Formats: sequence, structure tokens, C-alpha cells
Amino acid sequence: MRRRSVNPQRFLVLGLIGPIAALNIWLLGQVLYYFGQLVTVLTVSAILAFLLNYPVRWFERVRIKRTGAVVIVLLLTVAVLAVSALTLVPILLDQTNQLLIKIPGWLEASRQNLDFWDEWAKQRNLPIDLRGFGGKLSLQIENQIQAYASQALGLAIGTVSGLIDTILIIVLAFYMLLYGDRLWQGLIHQFPPKIGIPLSDSLKQNFHNFFLSQILLALFMAGSLIPLFLALKVPFTLLFALFIGIAELIPFIGAALGIGIVTILVMFQSVWLAFQVALAAVILQQIRDNLLAPKILGDFTGLNPIWIFIALLIGLQIAGLLGVIVAVPIAGTIKGTIDALRLSHQPPVIVTEPVIPPPPSQ
Repeated sequence: MRRRSVNPQRFLVLGLIGPIAALNIWLLGQVLYYFGQLVTVLTVSAILAFLLNYPVRWFERVRIKRTGAVVIVLLLTVAVLAVSALTLVPILLDQTNQLLIKIPGWLEASRQNLDFWDEWAKQRNLPIDLRGFGGKLSLQIENQIQAYASQALGLAIGTVSGLIDTILIIVLAFYMLLYGDRLWQGLIHQFPPKIGIPLSDSLKQNFHNFFLSQILLALFMAGSLIPLFLALKVPFTLLFALFIGIAELIPFIGAALGIGIVTILVMFQSVWLAFQVALAAVILQQIRDNLLAPKILGDFTGLNPIWIFIALLIGLQIAGLLGVIVAVPIAGTIKGTIDALRLSHQPPVIVTEPVIPPPPSQ
């Protein structure tokens, strides 16, 4: 039996890939941490410019020059943001403040309910310590509320800083819409054509499918939950519905995370209402996943769910919430580029038809 030869160089390369990749990820995390605000502003500006490019192209189809189309779209965007800031933001801030005020009362009511069930369990000799669990949970939540209350001055300063960042993002998005193609082509030309072309195509495809679909699905969840929560008389309807909608932007785990947190908060007030909220949100989430998402989103990444979880964890470690949002399209871009390079190195398959001999002459 012929014994297969072992290539030590291959094992050496495979052994070095892991440490080198880990070192590069760590260095990238340090760089992003140091330039965190700058990277956030640039990334959000690029995403905004990417999304606004769709209405800009529509205006270009009706024979409006690109500069004029960009100005029209940005003015409309600023108008929408201004109207939202004047109408939705004050309501959200008021509901958030009211929620923080009412949580201690909800905790006290839930503690009394837990004491009742703890006595019921002890009378039946059940090894359950609901009173201790409820006390620890209430203490943790109260500490978090006190921490948020002590950060009121920092929140006010952060609001001013956020306004400045918003202005920078809009200005950068304006210039990216005008000159982004030249910058992108210049960056792509730094790579060899066999890498640059599939990288560009994969990046456009993944980010196009991901952000457009995720935003549409998030708007569906938030817009559908608002009338349902109003019908159920859920407190802080706008805040809870928008929170679940924003959580939908986080792929794979966002829906469960948003619905779970809102259900727990409502449970402090009423268990039956929390059950209704969870049931309504889960039904809408199933409609989203089984009817809308396959048509809008599709299997655009082709990633294994395990790799999606790994990408989300790496994105969270490197860039926080923004890293979680962009982790999946970046992972899909890497996979698409590798697949394209792998196919380019495979020899072409030549299909030949079988030669049928002529019939023997008679």
C-alpha cells in the first residue's frame, strides 16, 4: 500500500495562519479603538451615501444632473431628519424618562409577586429560591438605573457631540455621493485585477442586499408593532416598537434580543400583557422571516450560521454595535471574494459530445 507523503511546509503555513490572523485582528481592534469616533463617522457616512445613491440615480433617470440630484436628495434627507428630531425625538425622550421613573415601582410589584410564589414553593418543599433571585435581579436593574441617572450631564454633552457628528456625516455623505466613485476606483486599482474586481463586485452585492433589506424589514417590524401595541394598550408604545425595529438591524439575533428585552420590561407591570406583547411580536417576526425576508433578503451571504455568530462576536469586540451591524456583510464579502478567486484558479471544464461513428456501409 502506497503511503501518502507529508508536506511539512504545508503544516507550518497552517500553523502560522491562526496566530497571524489573531494578531491582525487584535491590531485592527486597537486601531479602531484609538480612532473610534473617526471610523464611526466615516463608516456611517459611507453607509448613508450608499443608501442615498438609490434616489440620486432615480433623479438622474429623469434627466437631472448628478450634482443637482445629490443636492435635492440631501435637502430632503435633512428635512426628514429635522421633522423626526422635532416630533419623534421629544416623545422618545419623554417615554424613556417615564420608563426609568416607573421601573422601581414595577420592580417592587414584581418582588411582591415573587415573594408570594416563593412562599407557595416552600410550602410544597420545592428547591426554588425565587425571593433571592428576584432580589438580585432587582438590585442589578436599580444599579443600572442609578448609573444612567448619574450620566445625565454626560448625556447632554453627548447630545451636542452627536449633533456635530450628524452634521459631519451629512457633509461627508454629500462629498461621497459626488466623488465617491473616483475614490473607490482609486482604492480598487491598488489591488491586482484578479483580486480587486471580485472584491468590488462582492462588496457591492453584499452591502446592497444587506442594508437595503435590513432597513426595509426593520421598518416593517416597527410600523406593524406600533398599531398592535396601541391596540393592546402597551405603555411606551413608540419607544418599545422602535427599539424592536432597531434591534432588527442586528442580523440573526436582533429579533430575539429586542423582543426579549421588551417582554421582560412589560412583564414587570403585567405578566398577561407581556405574554400578549411577546405573542404579537413573535407572529410578526415569523411573517418577516418566512414571507418577507426570503423575497427581500435571500441567501445573499451563503454563510454557515456558526460563521455568522463568529462574525458578530468579532464585530462586537472590534467596533461595538457598529461592528455588529456591518460584520455579516463584511464576512459575506470575504467569502464571495475567496469563492471568486478559487473559481478563477480552477481549470475550465470542456464538455465534448461523444463522437458517433457512422453506420457501416452496406
